[in-house]
Amino acid sequence: MDRRVRVIVDGRPIADSANALRVLETSHPPTIYIPPEDVDLDCLQPAPHRSICEFKGQARYWDIVMNDRVIPAAAWSYPEPRAGYEALRDHLSFYPGRVDACYLGDDRVEPQQGDFSGGWITSDIVGPFKGPPGTRGW
Repeated sequence: MDRRVRVIVDGRPIADSANALRVLETSHPPTIYIPPEDVDLDCLQPAPHRSICEFKGQARYWDIVMNDRVIPAAAWSYPEPRAGYEALRDHLSFYPGRVDACYLGDDRVEPQQGDFSGGWITSDIVGPFKGPPGTRGW
């Protein structure tokens, strides 16, 4: 990824990376995966939720806990990704709509509509995308 990535909660960056990975999936805006060493892991707690991606494997979810604020299932990771996706191991992706702000470079990210995926939409990304009502079956 050629741009700095930042995730902001309560006015401070909880992730800040120049080494993030950008993943493209059919009918989705890019999803950004941040190496764990570039994330403040002290503000994350395991969430009970799990999901399966037919390509990447089983996802583990993370709550953000800061001060008196809890943001449920705000991030996810793949602790044991399937073959072909090993580079994603333990990287974290954040739902832009569940945190206060995400940035790619100086571009503030617009969250992907719906709760199906955590795509990051910026001014250089053009849809249509899955997410709004009626698009899940594309």
